[in-house]
Amino acid sequence: MIEVKKKDRETSESLIRRFSRRVQQSGVLVKARKTRFRTDEKSKIELRQGAMYRAKVKKVVDRLKKMGKFDDENFRQAKKKIVK
Repeated sequence: MIEVKKKDRETSESLIRRFSRRVQQSGVLVKARKTRFRTDEKSKIELRQGAMYRAKVKKVVDRLKKMGKFDDENFRQAKKKIVK
């Protein structure tokens, strides 16, 4: 945690400038920017479950296309029936 206290006869602009300099030197912003969009890696089980789900969806899509009923509404209804 970075703390900056106002000195006697110090303007607010110089206080802000001093604070900004301290923040940049500490590297807090750089670390925050690096980890901003970072997500945890999926486990093997989660990867396999995702692959199984995609395979089921592909099977449903192929079946609907073969019957000539593939459109957004039928696809959404069929997709709701698939349990993740």
